[in-house]
Order: sequence, then structure tokens, then C-alpha cells
Amino acid sequence: MAKYVFPAIFTKEDDGQYYIEFPDLKNCYTQGDNLQDAYDMASDVLCLCLYQMEENGEPIPAPSDPENIKVNNGFVSLVGADTLEYRKFYNNKAVKKTLSIPEWLNALAEREGVNFSQILQEALKEKLGINDRP
Repeated sequence: MAKYVFPAIFTKEDDGQYYIEFPDLKNCYTQGDNLQDAYDMASDVLCLCLYQMEENGEPIPAPSDPENIKVNNGFVSLVGADTLEYRKFYNNKAVKKTLSIPEWLNALAEREGVNFSQILQEALKEKLGINDRP
């Protein structure tokens, strides 16, 4: 889970749409109705492709230097992706976990009205180095 930046090739089609491909990533391409839509779609497909690679344990290739990518028709632009934010947005379903703590600790926590789920989430984020603040 990380932030990435990859070069993408944007090619304007005859119908005014843009076709976008990522030369460093197999099967990572999309299209957009206009330049803004194309960039948004490129960011989304890049997140999806990298997320799937992370989930499958596939190595993420190093991005090419945009200056080394030659295009005949179109242009090269860098596109960013944050797979952690992608996970938070698209995979935010609650999952039930069963855990064990000492009875005395449970009694003290319940007496103080501790939200066990919230505490566990906060502790896991701290342990994994995930910061929710920008």
C-alpha cells in the first residue's frame, strides 16, 4: 500500500475521446470523453491495477522515466495513485473479529465505556503506520 506515480500515454482519437495506456503496466488502459475525464479515468484505472497487483502479491514495476517514452501521436503525462486511499474508499466493509483479553482489563474498559472497535482500529493504524490526517 503506497503512493505511486506512473507515466501514461494520452492519445486523442478522431471522435475527440482520449485513449490512455500505461506502458509499464500490462492491461492497464482506459479512455475518457475529454481531457479532464481522461485524466480522472487514468487515475482510477491506475489505482485499480496497482491495488490488484498488491492483493495478488505481484511485484510493482519501477515506473519509466517519462523523458524516455517516445510517442508519435499524443503526449505523456504523469498520473498518481494512492492505493491506501483506494482501499479505504472501495473496501471499507466492517469485518467481525473475535479476540481475547484478560477479564480484569475487560471489566475496567467496560466500566469506562471504552469502544473496543475504535480502540482496535486506532491501534492497528498506529502499528501499521497509517495516518488518517492529511
